[in-house]
Amino acid sequence: MGKNAVAQDWANLNRYAKENEKILALPIDKDRVVFMGNSITEGWLTHHPDFFSNKSYVNRGIGGQTTPQMLLRFRADVINLKPKTVVILAGINDIAGNTGPSTLEMILNNIISMSELAKANNINVILCSILPANNFYWNPGIKPAGKVVALNQMIQEYAKSNNIPFVDYHTPMKDTDDGLKKEYGPDGVHPNLEGYKVMEIILNKFIE
Repeated sequence: MGKNAVAQDWANLNRYAKENEKILALPIDKDRVVFMGNSITEGWLTHHPDFFSNKSYVNRGIGGQTTPQMLLRFRADVINLKPKTVVILAGINDIAGNTGPSTLEMILNNIISMSELAKANNINVILCSILPANNFYWNPGIKPAGKVVALNQMIQEYAKSNNIPFVDYHTPMKDTDDGLKKEYGPDGVHPNLEGYKVMEIILNKFIE
């Protein structure tokens, strides 16, 4: 590498490093659930902290991240914490091209890899559909609705064939154009409080 190369933490492993150390210093919580994801997961804690309070829930969402970034930090942010369950919600930023172009197969393979890593470490897996979206305000040239539907079908098929619970957020949250209903997220991608409440009702059936 050249002397002018800039050191990068591409997967943002440092983001939760100190918080992970604190968790590792505690006795193992047999009910721990880790939420792995992007800004939709990260924003959950901001918009509705009550959902996480007084529960063994650990939020490991990082805004803007794609599935290869999550896969790189999966050991540090999930496996090492020894949770009972991991909830994986990922893929929308891959479709948006946040870290470069990728095929739906590439995205699915990263989700499969995270699932297999979890199962190899005796961690239960819950896979979630991507939320509906028919535009990206930060990348308006992309029309994602069709790819979101197709990727969700691929994730659901993988989950079904491997006896993994699949959480469908897409169907109850979509509008007539396969976008996110305005009442659930005015920017078309990120849920507001009402959107998170819908997600919680659906997810609780799988966790509790």
